[in-house]
Amino acid sequence: MTNETIDTTYPRGRAVLLLFVTAILWSTSGILIKIIDWQPMSILAGRSALAIGVFVIYLRNTKWRFNRVIILGAVACCVTQLLYITSMKMTTAANAIFLQYTGPIYVILLGALFLRERPTRTDWFTLVLILAGLGFFFGDELSLDGRIGNLLAILSGVTMAIMTVCLRSQKDGSPGLAILLAHIMGAVIGLPSMLRESFALQNVAIMSFLGIVQIGIAFALYSTAIKHVPALEATLIVTLEPILNPLWVFLVIGEAPGPLALLGGILVIGAVVARGLISAQSGAREASRRRRTTRPVKSGSP
Repeated sequence: MTNETIDTTYPRGRAVLLLFVTAILWSTSGILIKIIDWQPMSILAGRSALAIGVFVIYLRNTKWRFNRVIILGAVACCVTQLLYITSMKMTTAANAIFLQYTGPIYVILLGALFLRERPTRTDWFTLVLILAGLGFFFGDELSLDGRIGNLLAILSGVTMAIMTVCLRSQKDGSPGLAILLAHIMGAVIGLPSMLRESFALQNVAIMSFLGIVQIGIAFALYSTAIKHVPALEATLIVTLEPILNPLWVFLVIGEAPGPLALLGGILVIGAVVARGLISAQSGAREASRRRRTTRPVKSGSP
């Protein structure tokens, strides 16, 4: 165990189940974005507009307090979604999701610059592995669209890191507010594009699922479960997302990543998981050391 505070009154098995459901719901974005014939900006708007209602209900008891950092985090969240959706349309689902998971590189660098979080040797080792993995994605024979899609996916990892650092810097803020604001932005800027799209039954059904279930309900499930499960366990469970995401796409439409991209994805995800395991071990040792140094000394009888 680490020194994080976990609410033990909630059934742990239920919290773990909620995390598994969350990862499965998140992983469906790839295949649905591939199937729907809307443009990326339209998908952003439709998904965001429907997610707003879920977030408003979820945050009904939260005090709405915005500041510049929350707004910056919201902008980064909105841009991340647009970049991810666009990259999903231009490259393989595996490339899009694996490259977005390079975000820890940028979190390490941004954390050192803005949060005064000093990178450890484990962080630098993770950085090297992820950078090595990045190189493999551009070794496969891809079209120009594929290469641009890869670059957009990498940029989505950068903006996701900016969002993460912004939210982590808010000690008393609510990450849900930043995400709600991001969806409001997405709905507004993408509305003109969405109004030009076809509202065939299939498109409406896909968009409803993406907005209400895949984004809105999944976030509510994750926010509920994360309070009752150690951070490492939660991280490892939701790592199912980048594994299942391209799997659904392969099973439904037969799209598969190239061998080098697959190797790069294994390096990226493996580095992220390994860093979490090493960090957990380090945290456990530190917590044990603190318990030993703060243990009260029994005094003898007067």
